[in-house]
Amino acid sequence: MSETARFTDRIVERFPEGRLTFQKALPTFHPESIDDAAAVFALADEYDYKLFISGFGNTIDPDGDKFRDMLIVRTDRLNQLVHLVPEDFYVVVGAGYPLQELNRHLKKHGLFLPHADLPYVGSVGGAIASGLTADYKGHDLPISRYFIKAEIVMPDGSVIQSGSACFKSVSGLDIVKIFSPSWGQLGLIVNACLRVLPISIADDYRGLKMHGLEYARFVSTFTDPGDNVSAQYSLKIKEKFDPSGRLPLIDIFH
Repeated sequence: MSETARFTDRIVERFPEGRLTFQKALPTFHPESIDDAAAVFALADEYDYKLFISGFGNTIDPDGDKFRDMLIVRTDRLNQLVHLVPEDFYVVVGAGYPLQELNRHLKKHGLFLPHADLPYVGSVGGAIASGLTADYKGHDLPISRYFIKAEIVMPDGSVIQSGSACFKSVSGLDIVKIFSPSWGQLGLIVNACLRVLPISIADDYRGLKMHGLEYARFVSTFTDPGDNVSAQYSLKIKEKFDPSGRLPLIDIFH
């Protein structure tokens, strides 16, 4: 029996309810909770098996030989609006929650998120991981500005909670920001907490334009960082968070 077969058999044994599917002949796991995700990441660590995190597959659609011998972890079932606190101006959603659906729910409470009106058809987790950015009056407005807290499964299966829903926090270094953009290289964002705004100022954000998502640039920079100090620092973070290379960078362009 191959290593892939042994690994996928363990997943089916642990999750007999249909969490594992095969999409384009690639084993694909669909976590429905943070416990699901942590368990399968821990199994992958035990079997020394590579993982690739995928949202809706609009920007990167796992397919072909480059994804062979990998488990695709798809966030499509992490699609709940978990918690909304209008009086404190924040919302918690699953990574697989469609970004464009968010303002429809927030509007009922007199709130909105600027980036949810962009023509981005992916998930909240995908928007954060890809560093979705808008042009606001000639300046970059990244979604990370509103990304304030998260529950994250690390490559070894451990779980961290980072950030704060408070307007001011003195809890120390806030590592949540390094996950945007990270293109799934550091761990799986399961739930994301976003700061939202009163709808009374929504007109000020009308006409936002979306920047192109730059995965090709990300791959090029981190494959060959050269003298790019920021890239060198990011690679050190990658080594610290994922020393086993559980979440490899996939170059889909060559």
